[in-house]
Amino acid sequence: MYVTLVHVHVNAADVDAFIAATRRNHEASVMEPGNRRFDILRSKDDPTRFVLYEAYATQADATAHKDTAHYRAWRDAVAGFMAEPRAGVVYDGLFPSG
Repeated sequence: MYVTLVHVHVNAADVDAFIAATRRNHEASVMEPGNRRFDILRSKDDPTRFVLYEAYATQADATAHKDTAHYRAWRDAVAGFMAEPRAGVVYDGLFPSG
């Protein structure tokens, strides 16, 4: 699997709008053919910090995700909500396999 952990720090005033936009992206992303997981995590210690756990079967599937209308809508909707630029870290998913 091709996994990206996207670390997001949102302005406090924009948290609710970020969550709403991210829910719409999540709901569409889990329907993509190569998607294996698309989890949205929120820090218990700091409610303005999130991690998006995005697992795709292949790198090509992850790349295709960024070409979807729902991803582009999310990206544009949340751009002004960021307290700092979001950061994605790529991993090889070992288990579960496939």
